Amino acid sequence: MATTTDYDAPRNTITTDDSLEHLQDRRGEPNAAVIDADENDLAAAFALPGADQLDEELSVAVVPMKSDEFRCTSCFMVWHRSQQAATEPDLCRDCG
Repeated sequence: MATTTDYDAPRNTITTDDSLEHLQDRRGEPNAAVIDADENDLAAAFALPGADQLDEELSVAVVPMKSDEFRCTSCFMVWHRSQQAATEPDLCRDCG
């Protein structure tokens, strides 16, 4: 039968091995837990959905802002003047 563990009991994390000199000596030791891997090598292992479409060129028609529209200073969306908040001049109703 397994023994029970009291997780509420205070833990003693300070040991005699944690002296300043001992920790400075351990700093120079190689650490096996540190992984020195290239990000590109890690990214190559993942297969992203839709990755076969990356060679397609995307084009979007940019339409300039009309005279009856404004840009909200909080969410940066372009809204019609009817959606402008009454309290702030450049905030939409959602942000204001």
